[in-house]
Amino acid sequence: QACTFPCQCPSQPLQCPAGTSHVLDACGCCKVCARQLGELCSLHRPCDHHKGLYCDFSKIHRGSGICLAHEGATCDLLGKIYLNGESFQPTCKLQCICLDGAVGCIPLCSDDLRLPSPDCPRPRRVRVRNKCCEEWVCEEGSDNDLGTAMAVFREDPAQKPELNNLQENCLVQTTAWSACSRSCGMGISTRVTNDNPRCRLEKETRLCMVRPCDFPMEKTKKGKKCVRTPRPRQSLHFEFSGCTSTRSYRPRFCGSCSDGRCCTPELTSTADVEFRCPEGDSFHRKMMFIKVCSCHYDCPRDNDIFLATYHRRMIGDHV
Repeated sequence: QACTFPCQCPSQPLQCPAGTSHVLDACGCCKVCARQLGELCSLHRPCDHHKGLYCDFSKIHRGSGICLAHEGATCDLLGKIYLNGESFQPTCKLQCICLDGAVGCIPLCSDDLRLPSPDCPRPRRVRVRNKCCEEWVCEEGSDNDLGTAMAVFREDPAQKPELNNLQENCLVQTTAWSACSRSCGMGISTRVTNDNPRCRLEKETRLCMVRPCDFPMEKTKKGKKCVRTPRPRQSLHFEFSGCTSTRSYRPRFCGSCSDGRCCTPELTSTADVEFRCPEGDSFHRKMMFIKVCSCHYDCPRDNDIFLATYHRRMIGDHV
């Protein structure tokens, strides 16, 4: 199929299965759903290169091929072996992929938290027959239940909260940001807050970088055993999923200790960072910026199950 210019792409947004990347077609015009391991492929139906897949034209003729994976380690999950680059669902709630021996998964069910409100004083998640994910239902309660639900709103005798004015009367409740999921390189931090128009508890995420993985070790001053908050000598651009921040930064990072202690963020702020991708798309993400680090013996465990994912360029995964 020859390319036609100017590009003519479908007006409807692209709908791809969970865990499938959006990639440009061979003409460099339109985003398409990347073909997966073992599926037929062509120049206009490219394989998912983020997962190490390529189109092998030696086995099938007439301009078609089959998606194969570059050589890599297999994954063993619950006694079952998965090939490098293979996508699979261990349960109906998870979509996973094997990347050179490491397993990364994304949830298929929403894990949002619902705060009691006047229109739903007793929210409860229930299993629905023939459905995998639980759904929220509102049980009818007594006047006492309504009083409990109203506790999240401001008490103002002159003006009672109305359903269409929830945000103005909402008592904002926000948890602290969790520790960064990576000890070095780009990771994710989360918190729960109801600071939104619906006054509902929802999970928020932000990018975080405690220190770059190739950050040079700073020399400690005489009598000191830790370097707490070094800065890079030159400004740098953040990278996320193959996309680069539009402006450069000179952030503070947490240093290292020579006596076995860990150096982690103690005081941080959150700012909006714009990223631009090779395809020309751009997006914004919240990101943690470190103000002060502290040194201690309470060292966090490495809980990054997506370690292999962050070590690869994943162009287009921002979609």
